[in-house]
Amino acid sequence: MKWSRRSFLRNLSLGFFGAGLTKSSFPSVSPPLKKEDIKGDSAKLLVKSPDHPQPAPKGVDRLPLSWYQKRVKRLKERVGERDVDVIVLEDSWNMTYFSGCFLTKTERPCWCVFPVAEEDIIYWFSPGLDNELVKSWWCTEMNYYYDYPHAKGGYPDKGKVVKGYRVDLFEWFLEGMKKKGFADKTFGFDSEFTPSRMKKFKKVLPKAKVVDISDICMKMRMVKTPEEIALIQRAMNYFSQIHAFGRDYLLTRGTDATDFEVAKACEEYGTNLIMQDIKRDGRPHNAVGIRVRIGCRTGRGTAYPHPNQFHHNKIKKGDALQIAGIVTIGGYGGELYRYFQLYPWDDWREKVWEVVTETVRIQERESKAGVTCAEVAYKVHKFQVKQGKDIQRLLYQRVAHGQGMEGHQPPFIALGDETVLEEGMTFSVEPGLFDPVNGFGYNPSDCLLVTKKKGVLMGSVPYSKEWMFLKL
Repeated sequence: MKWSRRSFLRNLSLGFFGAGLTKSSFPSVSPPLKKEDIKGDSAKLLVKSPDHPQPAPKGVDRLPLSWYQKRVKRLKERVGERDVDVIVLEDSWNMTYFSGCFLTKTERPCWCVFPVAEEDIIYWFSPGLDNELVKSWWCTEMNYYYDYPHAKGGYPDKGKVVKGYRVDLFEWFLEGMKKKGFADKTFGFDSEFTPSRMKKFKKVLPKAKVVDISDICMKMRMVKTPEEIALIQRAMNYFSQIHAFGRDYLLTRGTDATDFEVAKACEEYGTNLIMQDIKRDGRPHNAVGIRVRIGCRTGRGTAYPHPNQFHHNKIKKGDALQIAGIVTIGGYGGELYRYFQLYPWDDWREKVWEVVTETVRIQERESKAGVTCAEVAYKVHKFQVKQGKDIQRLLYQRVAHGQGMEGHQPPFIALGDETVLEEGMTFSVEPGLFDPVNGFGYNPSDCLLVTKKKGVLMGSVPYSKEWMFLKL
């Protein structure tokens, strides 16, 4: 069948009408507000806990090189227990955490190497597009391939334009290790080898050994140092101000807005708020690890833990609404979600809200060093189940995940995780309840710091009806 533009548009129109999607189905909204038009004093309701750690001061926008070198020294001590001679990092989060060089990981392989017996020595085997970033940070020696896939001898930047033989980059890296004199050493890789990979390893380095050190790397990343915690607290302080702005925006804009508009307004405000304090000159290694990702969803979209639809919905009276996201500085920060209920509401929604809010308090009280993740999860879920079958059917997810540079990291506040909590661990706070039948849900989150006596919520946004039950 031959399609004309006219027939295409006609059929498209019929498709919309057939699905019940008329022009009036789409939200009609007025232009978004300017910052100066937003009224409100939500910031006055923010509650800074006396248990909050001291935040990193302005000017300390990332961890210094000396911090990373100390962590590598500690890593060497740990892997020494497994007789490792050479540490090889290839996981992007491990490379960032231990080297401090924030690289964008794609399909291009990259390896960061620390010889255990040599202090502050770091070798890079990386793609050419990262050359300037690698050389200008912590780099003893850089070896690079032009790009992926790499042709043998092909370096256009050196005037060598060739095509043909595709280099196996893992074998290329191993050959580099042989040239360094590591042919008979024990390598600690931050990953478990597949049989095909081990075959390549033995082909190039038949006398060498491999040890998986991924668990050591993750354990070090799970327990945050005071310097990391200070950066997290600074990020969470900004995030709390972003939430105050978002609440004011809702109260000012009311039902003229979409959830998409609220999200973008918060994201722009938050970015400007943070960046006015960040020292930067356009060169690499400053203004790194900064994320300001804010989302908002209203109405039925709140009824699912991980909805898959795009959120561009008109805010309506009676909606449940969520402002959520993640904010980081220098790679450190966390989640901060708040759930709203817009007037009018009923007793059922109030009950669900009260159960969610109490489970946040349970997780906060129980998250102390020495207990297991499963114990905390058990107490939260027991409370939820005790509220009756109507609440039980709203249970869809574990209580929380560990929070790190990558967002989700082990351990997990879940019934199947027997990891013992330690001071310095950080978690999300997500004992949410979801009601697809009635089209609403309440999902909290925060960044919770484990201490000796309890968990400390690092956000300053209150879990109160005054904050979350709104009349627009």
